[in-house]
Amino acid sequence: MAKCAICEKAAHFGIKVSHSHRRSNKMWKSNIKKVKVNDNGTPKKLYVCTSCLRSGLVERA
Repeated sequence: MAKCAICEKAAHFGIKVSHSHRRSNKMWKSNIKKVKVNDNGTPKKLYVCTSCLRSGLVERA
């Protein structure tokens, strides 16, 4: 599964509880995109989460 190359954000796991209180496993996936990024002047493809893209931590190629 993909992980953000900047902040290392990945999927989170927990327990989903229904109205009748039956419990089952649940996975929350982070919003990760494959993006062309300038890394010291050379374009490179990285997996980056959208919160890092919006905050300006990554410069797109």
